[in-house]
Amino acid sequence: MAPAPRLGALAVVLSDTHALLVRRGKEPDRGLWGCPGGHVEPGESALQAAARELREETGVIADPVEALIEIELVRPGTGDRPALHYRLIAVLCEDPRGDPCAADDAEDAAWVPLAEIDAAALPLSPDVARLFALAARRRQARRAEARASTTTAPR
Repeated sequence: MAPAPRLGALAVVLSDTHALLVRRGKEPDRGLWGCPGGHVEPGESALQAAARELREETGVIADPVEALIEIELVRPGTGDRPALHYRLIAVLCEDPRGDPCAADDAEDAAWVPLAEIDAAALPLSPDVARLFALAARRRQARRAEARASTTTAPR
């Protein structure tokens, strides 16, 4: 019997040229690079969970600004690996503060050039490249919206 889906949140953090990634120390995705993230705790929103998981796994603090996309992850059990079913909310986080340092279940945490993600130069968790492409577009749109709201109409 398949497990009931568990709700999780991913912190998608990027600068103009880099993305903040962690290398997973545990399953699922042990050894792969991906976004910091984990379970949404009772009473916690996905945005709050993304900020908390980011802090716990990297020591970096950032402002969760919006949910980008929901990803459903379903993996059948094989041998000693149990079946997994997650519904993950990817959250755009801005204004990161602090230097990344791996903690909790992350083996490593680093700012990775976006070009390395685009070129698949690292072993990545599923959907990571797509998430950062989406986040970059949304971040650019948010900046354009902010600029437009601060300009005044001619008289």
